[in-house]
Amino acid sequence: MPRAKQRTSELREHVLSVAVATLADSGVAAFTTRRVAQRARTSTPAVYELFGDKAGLVREVFFEGFRRLGERFGTLEQTADPRADLKAVLGAFREFGRDNPVLAELMFSRPFADFDPGPGELAAAAAVREFIVAAVRRCTSAGLLRGTDTDIAHVLVALAQGLAAQEAAGWLGSTPAARDRRWALAITAVLNGLATPQAREASL
Repeated sequence: MPRAKQRTSELREHVLSVAVATLADSGVAAFTTRRVAQRARTSTPAVYELFGDKAGLVREVFFEGFRRLGERFGTLEQTADPRADLKAVLGAFREFGRDNPVLAELMFSRPFADFDPGPGELAAAAAVREFIVAAVRRCTSAGLLRGTDTDIAHVLVALAQGLAAQEAAGWLGSTPAARDRRWALAITAVLNGLATPQAREASL
């Protein structure tokens, strides 16, 4: 009698959820397919059947990270103040990195030698970046910021990634107040530097 297929959508979602939790708990160095299978109460062959290999499992965790970040962005409400809304987007980025430091490392730093993001993975990252581009575009359209929307978005994402990595490593300050102050200082300095002359005059 042939062995029953182990590949089910329910098991796949369960293993993926366990993989995200395992990455968070164990870190990149200790993340193995066998460990994920044990924690998911299934077999290593079942995980391979679902995801192909370890790189396939890591790839799906990568996608899941961007899906969760996109969900967090989706909870933000748009107001009449584009600059405040842009800062809220960066704040949500910070919260995601603070809540999911190892997952954020996978998404933005490529720590696995056997996983190199391809076109599909880069498209997932681009979708999140486009959300930030749209928030920037509202600011440039309102005459608050000057420059190319995509260029500004890249700068802000790089700034937020760097700050989030420093915060996760404990280098941004030993107290919440210090960390908050340094985030605010960096973001305010960049936004003020990109502000149009009219916006600068209005803020005086």
